[in-house]
Amino acid sequence: MTQPNATPNDRLLEAALLHVPFDGWTDATFDAAVQDSGVDPVVARALCPRRGLDLALAYHARGDSLMLERLRATDLETLRFRDRIALAVRFRLEAVDDKEAVRRGSTLFSLPMNAPEGARAIWNTCDLIWTELGDSSDDVNWYTKRASLSAVYSATVLFWLGDDSLDHQATWDFLDRRIDDVMQFEKLKASARANPLLKPLLAGPEWLASQIKAPKPRDDLPGASGS
Repeated sequence: MTQPNATPNDRLLEAALLHVPFDGWTDATFDAAVQDSGVDPVVARALCPRRGLDLALAYHARGDSLMLERLRATDLETLRFRDRIALAVRFRLEAVDDKEAVRRGSTLFSLPMNAPEGARAIWNTCDLIWTELGDSSDDVNWYTKRASLSAVYSATVLFWLGDDSLDHQATWDFLDRRIDDVMQFEKLKASARANPLLKPLLAGPEWLASQIKAPKPRDDLPGASGS
């Protein structure tokens, strides 16, 4: 239900969700949302210049925000780190109030022209999770952590879409198995690095990996500190 003080973006999104199960994240849904929400068409086009696609991305971003709110309200101190990751992914999926909206979004982002936007949205979700949980890596691990979690998250979403088990327990079990697979791979990498027979072979790749740095926020933009 749209709140009385909702922003035009929120009003558009709430109106769109009534049409998504029938029309998907399409221009037709966008047009209907504009009409139903009462948002000025000029404002609506400024908020969503790509219409249905931008509405779908706004819906994904709203789920990310709800996930972060719930994570910040939860005491994670007693949990192992892998369990914190699993809980974050679970919170992200439980932020969804309409599974059909996600199913329609998956269809939209599977189209070749929209695939980069879908991949970027998933990457952003995983970046938010790692950042919120305190990841401080600034080398190649920054990328590998997010790439691994993106693969886990994507696979879990697809499983969840077809899961009709009680309270989605099958999905949470699937998620735990995928995270365990990643942890086993990390242990294998650590074991290889510690093996004296493999160290000479890994010297070159290790040096190359050390040259890769995490992206840094730009400080030369208007409004940035010191500008």
